[in-house]
Amino acid sequence: MGSSRYLEIAEALRQSILRGEYPVGGRLPSESDLAARWSASRGTVRQAVGLLASEGLIGSRQGARRVVLRQERRHSFQQLNSFAQWAQAMGCEVSSLMLSRTTRPATDEEASRLGVAPGSEVLYVLRLRRLDGDPVLVERTAYTDWVAPAVRELPDDCVSIMNSIASSAGIVAHYGEHLLDAVAAGSEDARLLSVRRGSPLLRQRYLTYTAAGRPIEWTDDRYRAGSVAFSVSNSAAATPLERHAGPDMPAAAQQPGRG
Repeated sequence: MGSSRYLEIAEALRQSILRGEYPVGGRLPSESDLAARWSASRGTVRQAVGLLASEGLIGSRQGARRVVLRQERRHSFQQLNSFAQWAQAMGCEVSSLMLSRTTRPATDEEASRLGVAPGSEVLYVLRLRRLDGDPVLVERTAYTDWVAPAVRELPDDCVSIMNSIASSAGIVAHYGEHLLDAVAAGSEDARLLSVRRGSPLLRQRYLTYTAAGRPIEWTDDRYRAGSVAFSVSNSAAATPLERHAGPDMPAAAQQPGRG
């Protein structure tokens, strides 16, 4: 069997855990049962199970059936995917609704991030994203003036803005710079995400660019706690994400997009 066989088995088990087929505290089938199910060697199954253990999804104890430790949707920084692409790959039903689209002067931060003159017009979009019917993400995005016409033409329920403008206008995101921190939910966030005001939210702010380095958007995304986890894989040779002391230092990650 190919060396990627254990990855296929790990992905199938990962999806089963995320779907709740193996609840938190429950045990996976034994290695011999999994080997029989997948017509694979126990060594291959052991690699697959070890990978899930390294991710923290299951316990790492050897010689026993593994216990499920957590279930979460993980968004990897390894490639530039839209939120819709990621959600669909996870087997989730994704829906979106643009609540408002407003042309207004850029704030000082938006102007600085997008490389435009202070007061330049941007298209500001407020959007709510749902996974399997549950509100999980509020997006507040400023689009530069050259991108704005393509975004204005989209329907309010467009599932992926980035995929749509890539298809309709040839505007393709190639790079991203990301900042991750936590914030308290304000009144609007609390209402849209069905949480209490002051509840912790995971915030991802990022800037996307074209291949030529032209800024497309600056966004402030706020995830309901527990709805999504971001994963980072690195090595001694490559570090895709940097940790900084302050919330306004630019991250080095050139990874997940949105849409």
